[in-house]
Amino acid sequence: MADDAAGDELTDGLLDALIEVLDVREAFDRVSQLAQPMLPHDILGIIQGSENKSTLRLLASAGPDAIRKSVELPPLQPELLTQPWEFMIIDDLGRHPYYGNSPAARVGMQSALSIPIRFAGRLRAAVNFFSRQPARFSEADVPIARRIARYIALVMSHDHLAAEARRGAELRERAATLELLEHSLATLTDAGEVGDLFERLSALARQLLPYDSLALHAMPPAGAPARRYSIGMVDSGHRSDLVDVPPGFVRDPDWEYDLVDDVTTRAEPFEPLVAETGIRAILRVPVRLDGRFVAVLTILSRKPGLYEHHHVQIARRIADRLALGFARERGVEEAKRADAASERAARLESRVRTLTEELDARTGYRRVIGDSPLWKHVLTQATQVAATDTTVLVIGETGTGKEVVARLLHRASPRCDGPFVALNCAALPEHLLEAELFGFERGAFTGATQSKPGQIEQASGGVLFLDEVGEMTSSAQAKLLRVLQEREFQRLGGTRVLRADVRVVAATNRDLRKAIERGAFREDLYYRLNVFELTLPPLRARRDDILPLSQGFLHEIGRTLGRPPSGISREARQALTDYDWPGNVRELRNVLERAAILADGGLIASEHLSLRPIRHVIPTEIHVGVSETAPVGLPDLPSVERTMIERALQAARFNKSQAAKALGLTRAQLYVRLKRHGLE
Repeated sequence: MADDAAGDELTDGLLDALIEVLDVREAFDRVSQLAQPMLPHDILGIIQGSENKSTLRLLASAGPDAIRKSVELPPLQPELLTQPWEFMIIDDLGRHPYYGNSPAARVGMQSALSIPIRFAGRLRAAVNFFSRQPARFSEADVPIARRIARYIALVMSHDHLAAEARRGAELRERAATLELLEHSLATLTDAGEVGDLFERLSALARQLLPYDSLALHAMPPAGAPARRYSIGMVDSGHRSDLVDVPPGFVRDPDWEYDLVDDVTTRAEPFEPLVAETGIRAILRVPVRLDGRFVAVLTILSRKPGLYEHHHVQIARRIADRLALGFARERGVEEAKRADAASERAARLESRVRTLTEELDARTGYRRVIGDSPLWKHVLTQATQVAATDTTVLVIGETGTGKEVVARLLHRASPRCDGPFVALNCAALPEHLLEAELFGFERGAFTGATQSKPGQIEQASGGVLFLDEVGEMTSSAQAKLLRVLQEREFQRLGGTRVLRADVRVVAATNRDLRKAIERGAFREDLYYRLNVFELTLPPLRARRDDILPLSQGFLHEIGRTLGRPPSGISREARQALTDYDWPGNVRELRNVLERAAILADGGLIASEHLSLRPIRHVIPTEIHVGVSETAPVGLPDLPSVERTMIERALQAARFNKSQAAKALGLTRAQLYVRLKRHGLE
């Protein structure tokens, strides 16, 4: 009866202590005092688990040795989470495998009694009695411990319901806030630049997200400063300036948000600078466009701990609207760039057209005719590089129009008023090439009766075109390298250093890389010449230009003939288009000149065209975007050249002057090729 009376007295005391509170922590010391006579203890505590049961926290603690500060608690025994239990008694905490290093054991507690608190069958908390005495608690203490736990659970349930009600009200309020935010944001879709949009959003944000300062950092390309838009605190009104990108912004490209209760506790380099202005709380969210990190929105307040997780959602909505501003700004910039690119392309195309019309076309092989994509691409590149003083290397098969392109470069360059001097490096014997190129002083060699300036001096202020530069001797290569490197040279037999105010355009039909491997061409000279490479397509790769070229050539040829041809027959046109043209444009002109003579004022027919049987020529390594497949075993280009020379010599009865004329070569060029093929 005495125990029942004591229990009733305990019940009345607990009711009086807990009836006026919604949070058990407010009267927990009183609860511990009331329970002390019936269930002596040194610490009374309540632990509460998280929703996902991954962590435990100390909800309340009372008694002489109560733990008043926040501590990390060890997890419950796994079986306590998976199996039902009514109470747990531990006689020796220090020896227990799970709780031997618990906070209670560390302050000297040796025994414990634990009663679970469940809501809707789920374990939500536990009431724990601790004592300094080992084996202090027994099953006889369980009923009174349960009675205390029931009253604590009652208050906790009320607190839980109140918390749920508060959360419900907060959620409704936040939903209404977000709805208002969405409606307000929708009215800002017509905002112009990002800076203007940021300023208008700042006024809206202040109604939903209190702040003392607002900042937006637009992230730049790597290594460039960020553009910062800021409002409030230090800045008066809206301010835009360039600042270094804080390292914390780019450390983790996949970050979602940054919530700082007090910047004075952060060790990042930029946080102390912010704290000096009085700012304590910060909320940051990234602004992303198409998944790419483009900006950081930062909300700052002088009040520590002001921002909570529900503020993140509001900040994200504002960041999404800013992303639309960046998208609109990007679209405007891309449209401007596209318009500028189109305008530049139109100007360049017009420039190419003007230059081709202005270029001297009195001799047929200098005609700039053709609308095929490959040829137009070459002309466009030539016009682009012409505006500079860059050395150009023109690569292409024999007869593709390398000098035509070189003259176009000269005409389009700032040196157009200067001379254009062309020198064929294969047309001169070795001992005369250097003299012709660099000039010589009187007495430099036998026959040098007076000084003579070289082609470099004659081209001063203009362009020097070196055709077939791959045929240049080793000595001339070394001297030309000095011209390109130092812009200076000496005449043969002279000691005076002369300046070379000349732009060099070189051309070759050889593979200079293979010549370097053979030791026939200097590698350092190659890289000096090949600053900008123009590769000319063979005529067989631009068949759409064959007939326009033919018309242009016939127009010129007709002026030199007494009876110009009246045109080209359909069969002849087809034959011209189908032919592979190993000699390219030069061969086309020669064929048409012969056909015009044979036609004698009439229509050029197929029989007037001296075309060899049609075959597929193996493509050389010099081409532009063209891939041609040839049957295995067909001769390569050097073999074709040798065969043509042999036939020309036989047809001219070994008269080398007539053979050279038939091949469209000078006598000197023919001698070079005779030596190359061993036909001297």
